[in-house]
This record gives sequence, structure tokens and C-alpha cells, in this order.
Amino acid sequence: MILQDKVVLITGGTAGIGRATAIAYAQQQAKVVVVGRRMDEGEETVRLIQEAGGEAIFVQADVTKETDVEAMVDKAVGVFDRLDIAFNNAGTVAENPSLIEQTEAEYDRTMNVNVKGVWLSMKHEIAQMLKQGGGSIVNMASANGVVGLPGVPLYTASKHAVIGLTKAAALQYAKAGIRINVVAPAAIETDMFEAATGGQDEAKAYIQQFLGN
Repeated sequence: MILQDKVVLITGGTAGIGRATAIAYAQQQAKVVVVGRRMDEGEETVRLIQEAGGEAIFVQADVTKETDVEAMVDKAVGVFDRLDIAFNNAGTVAENPSLIEQTEAEYDRTMNVNVKGVWLSMKHEIAQMLKQGGGSIVNMASANGVVGLPGVPLYTASKHAVIGLTKAAALQYAKAGIRINVVAPAAIETDMFEAATGGQDEAKAYIQQFLGN
């Protein structure tokens, strides 16, 4: 397995896409560092990985705080000696659908988690990968990062920013042996997606709107 013994760090690994990705990496014999704010959910991800025969640790961290981000990378290296792959997946989507009613606090929360969190994570992940001579980073954007939809203007703006940030970073560090890519999924059936859309029926309606049906 090409991922055997690779060290993978995943932010937002406490649920949804992050948890599924963490388990998938572990099934390929990678060593997984699960990062998130919620300790119980993070430890549950680690338990699921260990039950499947994988190796993992949980690091509690808030990606909007540089001290936490620096500490999560230091912990990964301290336990596993290196950092080969990072999946910067932590994000938020909840916001008032009316742009003119949105608050400065909503703007700050969305941009801090979705953009600042990715920037800070890359900043410290890349620094470690430069010491090693290379690595791979994947950032989580969204289909909303390439189209505009009513109802989530702040989220849409933040995911456009993630794509631009990824493109610039990829060009800057390609010659250093660090591959930086972005994924932009559409609607995925996760708890966060259902919460953001208001429930299963609303989630289905959002998907139909996205597809133009």
C-alpha cells in the first residue's frame, strides 16, 4: 500500500467528511492525526480507526488560533516523527441567508474558520514539509467555490478564497516538492450539511436548486 506508514493530519476530523477520510487513510495503513475542537467526537474517530486496526491520535485544536495550529503540527511530528500529508478540512457553513441581515460576527466566524484556518494550517504544515524535503496538502473547498448560490454568500466567498489561496500556494512551493491541491465537492450527506440547510427535506431542495432542477 502506497500510504503505509505515511503520517496524515486531518483537521475537522471529528465527523462527516473528515472522519470518513481519516478512516479511509487508516485502512491504507497510514498513521492518522485527527484534529478538531470536540474532544469526545475526536476520540470516537480514533476509536473507530483503532477498531479497524489502524493507528491514530487525537489533537484538540481550533484552526483559527495560530498557537493551536502550531501545536497540532508539533504534536504530529513529536509522535510520528514527520508529516507527509495534510487534509485541511475544518469548516463552517451556518449563516443568515439574507446578506443585508448578516452581522460582522457571522462574517468573522465564517472567514476565520474557512479561510484563516486553511492559511494557518498550510503555514505550519509547509514549514514542516520544507524541513523534510516534500509532502502533500489537500484543502477542502466546495462547489460553491466555483459558482454562486443565494442563501450562503459568506460561505461561497470563503470557498472561492480557499481555491485562490490553494492555487497561489501550489505554485509557490511546487519546486520544493510540496503538492498542494483543492477538492470542491457538491452536496454531501453529512450532519453539518443537514444542519446548514435545515433538515433532510431542505437538504434535498438545496441539492435540486444546485442542480438547476
